[in-house]
Amino acid sequence: MILVFKHFFYRNYVGLSLWPFIILKEDSLKKDEVLINHERIHLKQQQELFILPFYILYVIEWLLRTLLYLNSYRAYQNISFEREAYANEMDKEYLARRKAYSFLNYLVR
Repeated sequence: MILVFKHFFYRNYVGLSLWPFIILKEDSLKKDEVLINHERIHLKQQQELFILPFYILYVIEWLLRTLLYLNSYRAYQNISFEREAYANEMDKEYLARRKAYSFLNYLVR
């Protein structure tokens, strides 16, 4: 289910997935197939990790990468979950052939 909350987002962020919802900054973003696919990849990641562990791992990885890069945005860009989603967001068929725990392929850089 896709929800729109205009005042929910920080800076340039326009969408996020909180199981089972995709939350967008603007109604017009519902038509952005790449963004929606990106967020659906996150929903799949959340589902396979039974939701709560996804969020815990996401925050831990972000914290560790923030210490590594000394830059929170660069840390965000390099979280394995984000790297998988960005790498495959333009591929509409990705989720149909995605193997479980594929984010692990993006963990080590």
